[in-house]
Amino acid sequence: MQPFTYNANPARVLFGAGRLADLGAELERLGAKRALIISTPSQRPVIAALVAQLGTLAGAVFDGATMHTPTDVTAAALVVLKERQCDALVALGGGSTIGLAKALALRTGLPQIAIPTTYAGSEVTPILGETANGVKTTRRSPSLLPQVVIYDVGQTLSLPPAMSASSGLNAIAHAVESLYSRDANPIISLTAEEGIAALVRSLPVIVESPGNTDARSDAQYGAWLCGTCLGAVGMALHHQLCHVLGGSFDLPHAQTHAIVLAHVIAYNAPAAPEAMVRLGRALGGGKEPWTQVHGMLGKLGLPASLRGIGMPEEGLQHALDLVLGDSYWNPRPMEQAPLRNLLRRAFDGTAPTLD
Repeated sequence: MQPFTYNANPARVLFGAGRLADLGAELERLGAKRALIISTPSQRPVIAALVAQLGTLAGAVFDGATMHTPTDVTAAALVVLKERQCDALVALGGGSTIGLAKALALRTGLPQIAIPTTYAGSEVTPILGETANGVKTTRRSPSLLPQVVIYDVGQTLSLPPAMSASSGLNAIAHAVESLYSRDANPIISLTAEEGIAALVRSLPVIVESPGNTDARSDAQYGAWLCGTCLGAVGMALHHQLCHVLGGSFDLPHAQTHAIVLAHVIAYNAPAAPEAMVRLGRALGGGKEPWTQVHGMLGKLGLPASLRGIGMPEEGLQHALDLVLGDSYWNPRPMEQAPLRNLLRRAFDGTAPTLD
């Protein structure tokens, strides 16, 4: 066996239906007295019930989290946090909400409890992407990790089928990149295969039957594993490209990942044969992995083109320039012509091909 390095990120994970009831005890375990509850406007009814549940432990609410963690939103939340003298952070929501909690933790050092309602996986990664002036930058630090993650399947039941599907493909992208990462290792590769397989079998069930708690729980399990993979290894072309597209053109995060994923798999396939074998196995065998992943978009009722989610055609060259100007490691070198073709196919929604 080849030598490898494996870094395990510390986390306390509470998994199972009804675990939201343990939130108050977890805040007390952390020594918190007044938590800032972070969410989005769509979560207001849930947050109202949560505030009632916590009583005096709920110090304040900030429900202005938004995609790509704009720094001006972080500044506004920081004002509320300081005015209400909060000493802990509770994020209930998807990647936008958990990203805002990370940004606040970075600036204050406060402990975090994450309660994910999507399959984004941000709750188990030491990664933060922030946007300022149309540019999204990424930083990585152990201090970004929540101290506690509560996976309560009941908090995912209201996630619409289409959002569930795109969020799940976003999670799969985390695991796919870990398979060919420069830091890939046997432990993470096993975790990646298990996580991908759990999502592949659960997402079609969720689309057909959104209230199926067994499928929802399976997807949450898969998302946890896939997020853990991304948290333990470095990122490559897929995440670099999606951060450029999302930060520069304000595209919806999960849908962007879902559309781009198959095209990046095809781009990297010649340079990562072992990763393709593992991915094919996790997908259940059959066609080439990039063809299977692209086919999942149609099966799950998701858009297949960047054009369809608001990407301007005149922005393709700018996106390419930003990708080529960055320094992400990737198993295949960043080549201008093949990357231009990749972006064009993703924009048009045509099938990915080896290039």
